[in-house]
Amino acid sequence: MNKYEAVIILNPNLSTKVDSFLKEFTSLLSDNSFNIIKTEDVGRRQLAYSINNHNKGHYLLFNIEGDPSKLIDIENKIKYNESIIRHLFVSVKEHDGDESYLFAESKSKKKDTDEDSDDQTSQTEEQVVIENTDNDSVEGNEVEDNAEKEQEEEVKDE
Repeated sequence: MNKYEAVIILNPNLSTKVDSFLKEFTSLLSDNSFNIIKTEDVGRRQLAYSINNHNKGHYLLFNIEGDPSKLIDIENKIKYNESIIRHLFVSVKEHDGDESYLFAESKSKKKDTDEDSDDQTSQTEEQVVIENTDNDSVEGNEVEDNAEKEQEEEVKDE
């Protein structure tokens, strides 16, 4: 049994149907006596170049084991699947137990954007409070300034 890493890039418009694609693909692999060691759903990412007028793609990564002669059958079957815009099967000596770089990066970006949105929300609330206190003082200052101007004008008129 040879070991492979598979990268599948799906049409980004079909990101909502990833679960159904995963079920179909895992059944295709199991029908061809492949064992799935690990599956990673990286999510939508920017492509380095446009593929079929798509600038983004939904990435799926697989670590699989199986017979090399059956891999050709799998490639022939997925070649005509319209939801797949690119696929790649790479033979490896050993599977890493760790997460892939793409998956770890996408998780960290998600975490950063979640934290950023939380920070932005709290900063916005702070700004509103500051603006409200500033507006109160500005209105008070304007009243005082207007009163001083009126007094100066009265002095000039006399």
